[in-house]
Parts: sequence; structure tokens; C-alpha cells
Amino acid sequence: MNLSDSKKKLALAGIICGAVAACLAWFGNPANMAFCIACFIRDTAGALGMHSAEVVQYARPEIIGLVLGAFIISVLTKEYRSTAGSSPMVRFVLGIVIMIGSLVFLGCPLRMIIRMSAGDLNAWVALIGFILGVGTGCIALKKGFSLGRAHLTNRMSGGVFPALMVGVLLLAVCTSLLKSSVSGPGSMHAPILMALAGGLLFGAFAQKSRMCFAGSIRDVILMRNFDLLTVIGGVFAVMLIFNVATGKFVLAFDTPGIIAHSEHLWNIIGMYAVGFAAVLAGGCPLRQLILAGQGSSDAAVTVLGMFVGAAMCHNFGLAASGTAINAETKEVVAGAVPLNGKIAVLICIAVCFVIAFLNKRKEGK
Repeated sequence: MNLSDSKKKLALAGIICGAVAACLAWFGNPANMAFCIACFIRDTAGALGMHSAEVVQYARPEIIGLVLGAFIISVLTKEYRSTAGSSPMVRFVLGIVIMIGSLVFLGCPLRMIIRMSAGDLNAWVALIGFILGVGTGCIALKKGFSLGRAHLTNRMSGGVFPALMVGVLLLAVCTSLLKSSVSGPGSMHAPILMALAGGLLFGAFAQKSRMCFAGSIRDVILMRNFDLLTVIGGVFAVMLIFNVATGKFVLAFDTPGIIAHSEHLWNIIGMYAVGFAAVLAGGCPLRQLILAGQGSSDAAVTVLGMFVGAAMCHNFGLAASGTAINAETKEVVAGAVPLNGKIAVLICIAVCFVIAFLNKRKEGK
């Protein structure tokens, strides 16, 4: 079954994935987050003890489900390919960049769409940066950027990352070794079996539809192909209906509880870094997890970079804070990007330019 050969099938995939996100939000996930790759990797990194921010520690079954869903469906449809060898350390660095940019904005491209569907105007502002970042990556592609070709490897190699995800799931379910938040976003989650099932379903449909937020814009810029935007539109439409129906749609900038900030320049710059790095790495955070599930060790290395990036953000004070209400004074406290985060994301963009224009295809090879 190929879902990427028609716009109707792509729209259906987007609708199903949007419905999964809406269900998870209804049953416990933060409504404005629902299904965020960056946030969920950050929470899982915290559960593994990679950072000590107590309010964002929980082994998110959705992340595990995404990888396993992509793995299972790719094996069943004979699309599983164990590959590796395409500039792994560069990809690791790009994973760190993607995570730093995401946590300066406070969300990955998927959460950006979900926040947009809830009326968060900050996410619409950030979309400008994301499109510009993808556009910059496209310029690099036109100039000959390449991280080289991946090569087929031992079939077992591509299964290592899915196996690691199974290990994390077993630790979370069968032991008390992993950390878990008792307050804050990390304490808000759907029941574990529902979250895992949602991740499996989302992962399977994302794999078959080739869903990628950076790739959809890249295809428009480079090929005038709008097909992948259809699946993104499906997710947006379902989440918009959910937010309006549940009274969670608030058209505003400073909305307490949304886990967002209104520093517009840094929303733009944060998502610029994410879009730029995602094109260079060959896919957005969601796409990297799907590729890792279907056998790409290169994508798995990028995801590991994202885990390290999440740890760095909270260990070194890079992550932004969201607008909130002071529990004692009941006053609205505006969210902000710390100085360390501003410096870090600018360094990340500089690193992306170095990577983009020093890695060129070799003619005749």
C-alpha cells in the first residue's frame, strides 16, 4: 500500500495522524503539544537521566511507537533497508542543531502546526523562519550540497535503534529506574498503552505517506510539487476542528499555559535553524525517527544528536520558557529566550552554513 501516490491518500494519512494527536490530547497529553517530537525526545532524555529538569522527565511511548510503527510497516511492505555511512558525525551535529532550534521556539515543526491550529500567533510567526530556513537549505542543495551516499549494511544494523527503543519501553514499564515528572508538562500524558498504540499508528502512516514538514516545503521550492503539503494540511484541519470543538482555540500571542513565548525574532530564528538543519539532514525530526525505524543508521545518529541536544538545552540553560501565570500573584509572566539560548542558536546557524557550503558533491562520482 502506497499512500504517497495520490493527494487523496495523503490527505487521509494526515487526517488519521491528526486524529491520533487529537485523541492523545483529549486523554492526557498537553493539548497544545499533543504530539511533539522535540518535546517528547526532551522528556525521554530526562527520563533517562540525561538532564535534571524535573518537570520534563517522562519516557514518551509515542516516540517508541513511531520508531516501531515505521519498522513494522517497512518490514511488512518490504521497504526496510539497513543503510549507513553517510557523514554520521555531521548528522549527529545537525541533530543537536535541530533540537536547540526547536527548544528556543518551544516545539518541533509538528508542534508548530498543532500550535497554529490552536490559534497561537507565535507559531504563525515562527512559520516564516521555518520556510526561510528550508529555503536556505534548498539554495545549498542547488549549489551542490551533499553528505554522500549511504550504503547497504548488515541487515541487523538497521534494527539496533528499534531494539534500543524496545529496551527503553521495557525499562519504563517493568522497572522504576527511569525518572518521571510529578508536575509540569512531563506529568501530563495519555495512558501508556494508548500512547504506544497512537505512536505505532502515527509511525506506520507517516512511513507510508513519507510525511516530512521540511520536505513538503522543499518540494514546493525545488519542484513546485505540493503533494506533501496535503498530508500536513490533513493534520492541521483535524487539530483545528478539535481545538475549536473543545474550546482550546485562542487567537492570541501571549496565552498562559500554551508553553510558548512572544519573542518574535527568536521564534523566527529558532525555526530558521530547524528548517535549515532539517534540509541538510534529509528530513524533519519526525522524518528522522521514521527513517531510523525503517533501517537508516544515519537517521538514528541524527536522532541520538537530538537526544544530546535536548540534554544540552536543559543542562546549559538554552531552552526558552513559556508564558505562564504566577501561582502566588496571579499575574501573567511572559515567556522568554535566555541569553545562552540566543547565543547557542546563532552558533547553530553558523554551523549549518559551514556544513552546507563545505560539503559538496564530487563531480563524476
